[in-house]
Amino acid sequence: MKLIFASHNENKVAEIQSLLGEDFSLLSLKELSFNQEIPETSETLEGNSIIKADAVFEQFKMPCFADDTGLEVDSLGGEPGVYSARYGGEDKNADKNMDLLLKKLHGISSRKARFRTVITYRTQNQMHQFEGVVEGNIINEKKGVHGFGYDPIFIPIGSQKTFAQMSTKEKNQFSHRSRAFEKLRIFLRQG
Repeated sequence: MKLIFASHNENKVAEIQSLLGEDFSLLSLKELSFNQEIPETSETLEGNSIIKADAVFEQFKMPCFADDTGLEVDSLGGEPGVYSARYGGEDKNADKNMDLLLKKLHGISSRKARFRTVITYRTQNQMHQFEGVVEGNIINEKKGVHGFGYDPIFIPIGSQKTFAQMSTKEKNQFSHRSRAFEKLRIFLRQG
């Protein structure tokens, strides 16, 4: 089954392809030469996920899905949340995002956080959403070279490693994204 994944992020596309398995073939926006940015104007992950899925479906008229992910830090009132990708600026630079978060957390002992992913699956006749959450903590300094985004400063509960210190296989055992995509995979196989 061919599906469009409404993402320009090739790292994310590869990660999701490994989660969904060989029964599904993902087409990225890059492969489809869809180079425009889809404005994420909603104040919620759910809303931004819908906006992206709707825009891609309207363009290509093929089954597609989009996700939006946020890191929510309790002691910062849920920041960066829906603004996770552009927390440190509109250029969406992961190092700037992490540096700002670590600066805001300086001197704060409670570092409880969670990653939350919301996926919207869209076809001509249906729309479904799936959520995945992983609880963890923000550490004081970056560790690891794998992954992307906030992975070097987030340790999920049940591990001693940051996401950036894990292999893809290890990360998928904990990941918010893998939990949400497992729900999508089950849904698609039942369809």
